[in-house]
Amino acid sequence: MISPGVPPRLKPLSPRRSATFAALDVGTSKIACLIARLTPLGAVAPGDWRTHRVRVVGIGHQRSLGVKNGLVVDMDAADAAIRQTVDAAERMAGMQVERVIVTASGGRLSSQHFQAKRVIGGREVAEHDIHRVLEASAAHHLHRGRVAIHSLPTGFSLDGVSGIREPKDMIGEELAVDLHVATCDQAAARNLLVAVERSHLSVEAMAATPYVAGLSTLEPDEAEMGVMVVDMGAGSTSVAVFARGEMIHLDAVTLGGAHVTMDIARGLDARLSDAERLKTFHGSAIASTSDERETISFDHVGESDHKAHAPKSHLVRIIRPRIEETLEFLRDRLAKAGHPSGPGRRIVLTGGASQLTGVAEAARRILGGQVRVGRPIGIEGLPDSSKSPAFAAAAGLLVYPQVAAHEYFEPRRVERAATGTDGYISRVGRWLRESF
Repeated sequence: MISPGVPPRLKPLSPRRSATFAALDVGTSKIACLIARLTPLGAVAPGDWRTHRVRVVGIGHQRSLGVKNGLVVDMDAADAAIRQTVDAAERMAGMQVERVIVTASGGRLSSQHFQAKRVIGGREVAEHDIHRVLEASAAHHLHRGRVAIHSLPTGFSLDGVSGIREPKDMIGEELAVDLHVATCDQAAARNLLVAVERSHLSVEAMAATPYVAGLSTLEPDEAEMGVMVVDMGAGSTSVAVFARGEMIHLDAVTLGGAHVTMDIARGLDARLSDAERLKTFHGSAIASTSDERETISFDHVGESDHKAHAPKSHLVRIIRPRIEETLEFLRDRLAKAGHPSGPGRRIVLTGGASQLTGVAEAARRILGGQVRVGRPIGIEGLPDSSKSPAFAAAAGLLVYPQVAAHEYFEPRRVERAATGTDGYISRVGRWLRESF
């Protein structure tokens, strides 16, 4: 049964060990499962989080059922859809999986930031000093009803000098650390875990959708210089801000591609299936001179005897306000959190809704900066149909085990490792030794 506590934590993957992982992306419009074999790369460039070669050996995906805005709303339907998706991936891979890594796309993703200090007294910083200051930073309480899905130390400072990545053996009076904790609603996380476990699968870890989408679509230099990853799903649009190679902020709004489909259905009095087809094949977030001359056809709700017709410009006038509203909401929330967009900002769009014509141009106009559509990179074995922004999060779940050692977990929330040492000591020690 599911524990009422925090979501499970992923054990760090040794850079010298091969392993097989299964990724399960449970979204509002689709559920996707990828099974992949991870083999060590050997030499890895500094700052590169890809320590393993990822080869996909099985893939399954289908229309999502029982999920709305990233939240499980019908347990039986979600359970059945997950079973079918995983079964398709297992058949292709020729193997059975027992554990999966799952995306968290709903539950009001957000960030909390904590800081802690420790007096050093003018001596060299020892490893136990780093452990103690990290432990103190994680001792803060989360907002009521929230659970942590990521706990990322984003930087140390010594005597007020910030930007230190490895303080060990440095000399100073006071050591401080900044800890970024990504959270979601506890009820949303628990219901998702229950839906997966009802499919006779155990959850190895849960990861925020925009974070793992960034892991699969970004180059290390982009994450180092600073970039926003905007994942535009069907039920929500979420953003992860990267800087200095780490995720430093997370946020989401409950507006996505499904809302555009509903606007089209209501505006044209069309069936939902026709509205989705019109959005996919004819939809655009920007107007063009030919829109008035092009005609779209569809069935009115309850009428199938004859086709209705409308100019494409009418479709654009329905889509454009919703896309602009979503991006403006995101822009305002980012500015309020201290991450304003601007001409120098890099923005990467992922998710199925980012493939809509004109979305990149709208993002460039509203968010500013340099905008590109991100697709999974460095993932071998993906079919061409899956090398799209819609599969960025699923592919990123296969990269996530390679960066799990970067995270910090409170000692009381981590099971003892097989070696008999406390799990958090081995993980933080690994992070300190190998990450930088």
